[in-house]
Amino acid sequence: MNRKLFKSHFKFNKQERSGIFFLLLPIVVFQIVYFVVKSYPVVETANSLTVDGEYQAEIDALRSRKKQKDSIALYPFNPNFITDYKGYILGMSPAEIDRLHVFRADNQFVNSVEEFQKVTLVSDSLLKSLKPYFKFPEWTKNGKTGSTVGVGSHALRPLASGSLSETNNSFRVKDLNSATPEELRAVKGIGDVLSQRIVKFRDLLGGFLVEEQLGHVYGLEPEVVERVLQDFRILESVSVVKININQASPRDISKLVYIKYELAARIVAYREANGGIASFDELKEIEDFPSERLDIIKLYLQL
Repeated sequence: MNRKLFKSHFKFNKQERSGIFFLLLPIVVFQIVYFVVKSYPVVETANSLTVDGEYQAEIDALRSRKKQKDSIALYPFNPNFITDYKGYILGMSPAEIDRLHVFRADNQFVNSVEEFQKVTLVSDSLLKSLKPYFKFPEWTKNGKTGSTVGVGSHALRPLASGSLSETNNSFRVKDLNSATPEELRAVKGIGDVLSQRIVKFRDLLGGFLVEEQLGHVYGLEPEVVERVLQDFRILESVSVVKININQASPRDISKLVYIKYELAARIVAYREANGGIASFDELKEIEDFPSERLDIIKLYLQL
């Protein structure tokens, strides 16, 4: 009796079996889909926007240069002696710098903030940011005007009678590349140690190519550099033997005072790994390379 009852619970006709099958089928399918999805997580869709690598690199370079310019500390200076590099750092355009150089080429000097703007045509906003750092000779602050003679910030002012003093040879600007330690010591702030260090640094370079290099002498304060450049300038260009960056050994490259032997070895390793150096800008990619001085360093190199 019990056996018959037991069979009756598990005995299905054809229609019942079909119903059970169609009920189990979607359950099994859903289970399979669930485990498949769980095993392979959905990957987020990549950004459909593509970045122009070359354009982005240019933007990054401009940002880097702007940041570098903003990070440079300014010290009082005589605006008559603004060089191309310093003018760029100050935010002047090439045309504004050229106007000042043309004016100075005639042995003329700007003696006031107003005259500086009249000569260079800089904007009011730029002039406002620069004028706190302008440092004119003391005699220009006495309200006297008139022509000046001589060269540099030691130009002689007019005498009370209105006649001009004769030019004194001691007030003439001398060549920075031939200055002796004794001559350099005449500048306030330059003693025995610094005068010898300037000459040694200059000799190791084979001569200064741009006047900004004077500021690279160890221990020479910016305000002292400004005073030196009032009496000494690069009057005659020097000829230096350039180092071939694609052929020179680490020892030869390290002869340039800006590059230590360890950095020279990394330059050679980079050159060999990349089959040569095609542009000086590649040097910025090398660890510890002084990128902020690349414009000057490359004056002593060739590809």
